[in-house]
Amino acid sequence: MLFPTSIAGSFPKPSWLAEPNKLWAPWKLEGAELEIGKRDATLLAVKLQEDSGITYLTDGEQARQHFVHGFLEKVDGIDFAHKIEMGIRKDRYKAMVPQVVAPVKLKGRVHASEARAARAHTKNKLKFTLPGPMTIIDTLADHHYHDRVQMAFAFAELLNQEALALQEDGVDLIQFDEPAFNVFTDEVSSWGVEALTRAAKGLTCETGVHICYGYGIKANNDWKESLGHEWRQYEQIFPAIDASPIQHVAIECKNSHVPLSLLGLLHNKTIQCGVIDVGSDAVETPEDVAATIAEVMKVVPKERIIATTNCGMAPMRRDIAEAKLKALGDGAKLARERFG
Repeated sequence: MLFPTSIAGSFPKPSWLAEPNKLWAPWKLEGAELEIGKRDATLLAVKLQEDSGITYLTDGEQARQHFVHGFLEKVDGIDFAHKIEMGIRKDRYKAMVPQVVAPVKLKGRVHASEARAARAHTKNKLKFTLPGPMTIIDTLADHHYHDRVQMAFAFAELLNQEALALQEDGVDLIQFDEPAFNVFTDEVSSWGVEALTRAAKGLTCETGVHICYGYGIKANNDWKESLGHEWRQYEQIFPAIDASPIQHVAIECKNSHVPLSLLGLLHNKTIQCGVIDVGSDAVETPEDVAATIAEVMKVVPKERIIATTNCGMAPMRRDIAEAKLKALGDGAKLARERFG
């Protein structure tokens, strides 16, 4: 099928599960009720995507308070009890982050519950997201390794363990989220892609990396305004990514200042092109989605295009996110009719 669809990863949580419209939203449930609520929200996210005609479904990251910290909570050697404020993404914004205080190792499985629940309730392809090594080390404070690269590869080992287990759970596509690649561009080719490749070692399912300009929050939107008329960060990192074994590359297109010609640097990849702007509450029409796909087709063969969202939808209003989800499915269908 031409123009399969997917969301980047996250979807807004129901208001009965967590506080709406914010990152790191506090849970509203506790204990066993929280675990049941996470599962119920996961199944609801799956159903909403199916109803909207989405091809690669995700769990909506409903069981994670944050896409990075949701993984770190299941890692020994990390102190969540004494979070500190730290600037992340080159001090773009401040966040309360846990500290690495000892060698890291998994406590056990991380995302088995939500992956298995999603897999059991859909026949569609299932995509599962994990934070990438570079983004992880930029989202916590290091008081043990004192070496960014060493710490990144330590986390790459843990990510690989969970990724291989997710593959056994029946996941069809494992996507590593690396927004830090657009920030620490000089480090991507020197060690970032190598760490990413280590995280994906041994996987026989489809693999991907998501490299965006961040959630649609004020700090990210302000940063984008500072980047000028053209955003050329991808130009610096795409050659190294293209040489890697990672198969999918997910990037921003809709309402971004990324020259789409840069996609020509990815000769061998499936392109997950962002056709839905998560930084705006304006809901795209199916015609908007088809038009963005048409622009990408000028550079990327249509057989290698997947339509997706620019980034995660976690902090969005739920009604707007649902409308954008429907536009994504309807727009890809229109593009198939028009360009198939």
